[in-house]
Amino acid sequence: MHTSKDNLLVLYEDNHLIIVNKRVGDLVQGDKTGDKPLSEIVKSYIKEKYHKPGEVYLGVVHRLDRPTSGVVIFARTSKALTRLNEAFRNKEIQKTYWAIVKNPVLKDEDTLTHFLIKNQKNNKSTAYTTEKHGSKKAVLHYKVNKVFDNYSLLEIDLETGRHHQIRAQLSKIGYPVKGDLKYGFNRSNKDAGIHLHAREISFTHPVKKEAIHVVAPTPKEVLWDAC
Repeated sequence: MHTSKDNLLVLYEDNHLIIVNKRVGDLVQGDKTGDKPLSEIVKSYIKEKYHKPGEVYLGVVHRLDRPTSGVVIFARTSKALTRLNEAFRNKEIQKTYWAIVKNPVLKDEDTLTHFLIKNQKNNKSTAYTTEKHGSKKAVLHYKVNKVFDNYSLLEIDLETGRHHQIRAQLSKIGYPVKGDLKYGFNRSNKDAGIHLHAREISFTHPVKKEAIHVVAPTPKEVLWDAC
């Protein structure tokens, strides 16, 4: 693990890709806020570490919502980017999330199927139990890892990758993610983040063809530490 001046936590790197642990509040890719995105921080890190002249190539493979934390893969070559994009499309990349949600969850494990409609204006997805015009099917599997007095720790595997899917689906069944005001939690977290963390990722290396499995440490915080 390496850190740079931007507190970048690198979980894996080689000539083809770099995997980092995104902090709460980091943007994966630049947006209208103009805040420095994680992609630029990673570029600076590569440029500095490998003394690269000129522009550093970095491909954004996938994103995580700004208030979440955890594993993000970037491609260091266009070949790796093309292959990783394909692997995501073909669901060959296995991602596991941890979420701390409101209330003790009653079912030890379950599969949730909803139909999501994204509202562009307020950047929010609404989950419905039946198909609606323009909706996209969303499926996730969860199991309860730990139960606290007021919260539960869930381990989640996504079958589909929809906009705000975990947040919308868990909120729909009465278990909003801690700190997630947008999806019905009653108060925000101090760091303006939410307790949703991309914990693990497993896939076949796009070039070397070996199995890669990366686990991202949870943020340093009382409730996460208790997990």
